[in-house]
Amino acid sequence: MSKELLQKQANTIRFLAADMVQQANSGHPGAPMGLADIATVLSNHLNINPSNDKWLNRDRLVFSGGHATGLVYSLLHLWGFDVSISDIKNFRQHNSKTPGHPEYGHTHGIEITTGPLGQGIANAVGFSMASKYAQNILGKDVINHNVYCLCGDGDLQEGISYEACATAGHLGLDNLVIIYDSNSITIEGDTSIAWSENVKKRFDAINFEVIEIDGHNFTQIDTALSKAKEATKPVLIIAKTAIGKGAATLEGSHHTHGAPLGEDEIRASKQKAGFNPDEKFVVPYDIKGAFDKLIKGVEAENEWNESLSDEIKTKIEELKNPNFDAISYPEFEEGTSVATRSSNHKILNAIAKAIPGFLGGSADLAPSNKTELLDMGDFPTGRNIHFGIKEHAMASICNAMNLYGLFRVYSATFFVFSDYLKPSARIAALSNIPHHFIWTHDSIGVGEDGPTHQPIEHLTQFRALPNFYVFRPADATENVDCWKVALKLNAPSAFVCSRQNLEVLKSNKEFGDVSNGAYLLKKREGATVTIMASGSEVMLALKTGCALEKDGILANIVSVPCFDLLVEQDKEYISNIIDKNTKVFAVEAARALEYYKYADVVYGMDSFGASAPAKDLFEEFGFTIDSLKEKIKNDL
Repeated sequence: MSKELLQKQANTIRFLAADMVQQANSGHPGAPMGLADIATVLSNHLNINPSNDKWLNRDRLVFSGGHATGLVYSLLHLWGFDVSISDIKNFRQHNSKTPGHPEYGHTHGIEITTGPLGQGIANAVGFSMASKYAQNILGKDVINHNVYCLCGDGDLQEGISYEACATAGHLGLDNLVIIYDSNSITIEGDTSIAWSENVKKRFDAINFEVIEIDGHNFTQIDTALSKAKEATKPVLIIAKTAIGKGAATLEGSHHTHGAPLGEDEIRASKQKAGFNPDEKFVVPYDIKGAFDKLIKGVEAENEWNESLSDEIKTKIEELKNPNFDAISYPEFEEGTSVATRSSNHKILNAIAKAIPGFLGGSADLAPSNKTELLDMGDFPTGRNIHFGIKEHAMASICNAMNLYGLFRVYSATFFVFSDYLKPSARIAALSNIPHHFIWTHDSIGVGEDGPTHQPIEHLTQFRALPNFYVFRPADATENVDCWKVALKLNAPSAFVCSRQNLEVLKSNKEFGDVSNGAYLLKKREGATVTIMASGSEVMLALKTGCALEKDGILANIVSVPCFDLLVEQDKEYISNIIDKNTKVFAVEAARALEYYKYADVVYGMDSFGASAPAKDLFEEFGFTIDSLKEKIKNDL
């Protein structure tokens, strides 16, 4: 392909992005213009099929920097995805296919919602890790695609990128190619005001192959991409670019980063490049043809499909459509005591035995989280992933692994450390990713480790997150029921499990069940009190109800394993389990502010915990039968 045609292709991208931002009067023209040359050449290397964006063996392309959104939509249109010129003209407008930052499931061709800087790098590592496990199951002749990630200075300054890339280097992910748009510009100006590290040395140190190029030299770009595809370890291509490349007077200026160029600057830029300055959103016929991936994409997928044996096709279908009804769950004897982290361990192993695509791991806490899949080996040939102490990257990696198309993946850490991964959890909720988060050591019951390790506000925080389902089971049996519900949700779920043993309760499904988020566990005729609780506090509520009954006060007990499901129920169901003629109390060893939606009085934590044995802490903070009974009597 001639240099002249490549240049015309790149300039077409530049001016589509500039026009997009100008018309919206909002956005980032600089990065798309700077990356246009790289994107043009990369297009010739990509193996994708716009007519089927779910083709399993397609190359994955992740755009980590949201400031390159104009580039994303331009490419999707040029390649043949369902993104029209009209969609591009509606950039950042209400109900358009082209929102301010690309969203998975909203715009055709977007592999994953990356959101905050650095997320996309970890997502790309996740896609690459998923492909390696897919190779282990299906064979390298079946899965042999590449994973590309475009990122910028901001992505590499975020800590998550280092966590993720260290993992990629450790695993030797040889199909991962990260293209670093090194323009040395952020919002505040030159990166030198805050950043001076040697990126090449950093990536050399974590087992990457590093290639340095001029990001506007088509030959160097093509050579680097060809070399990357032959690498035996992950690759970082450091592409030195000028932000706003092609802008008449603003090329290289941080002023192109986050604001429209202005009509005069765009006209002058087009004229300088030989484009008609009076035309907007123009894609010449020969340029559309040079970019279009439809015909080649269909041919590539058809050829791949024809190469698959019947056995491989069957395996793929089994992985894509897991039969959760085939799981043989463990049973637990009433009256025995088992921590929900321990019952969760048995449940995880039962799921893994029935579901071949079920895998996951912990941020170096598998023995404490109880997340090891027994006799199933270590990743990449086995199902136990050792993430190391990298909570944020772990969660973002698992988001991508869950979107790969074959697997259901869980991640795990202590509940208090969920703070480290909140952005990834939020993206999972925003994108309907069925990621299972396992968070143990759920309350002041952590005990001697003290307030730094005792989650107080975390239940409230995650219950406030839309489309995110927090399960805090009262016992082992309720834990099983929670998993049965969570596996069939098209959304992320979290299992918040106890460190301490909890007595297995008598199962009661007469008045609702876990799928409703809460249910009436104990009903007393003529009750004047309702006590709501979750997790370890359910048994406390039951025993307090018995103590109150001896004093002539009758109490109904409502178990709330999933507050998020409860708020989705209709008024009739709510009134069936929460008698409006009773005074409603809620008890939880956490902030528990959300319970005011239903409760008249909430007994939660008003402070952080302390360092002491769990029994002492429950007494100190009033989570005992005598204390709760007296509080309820005083507040009636």
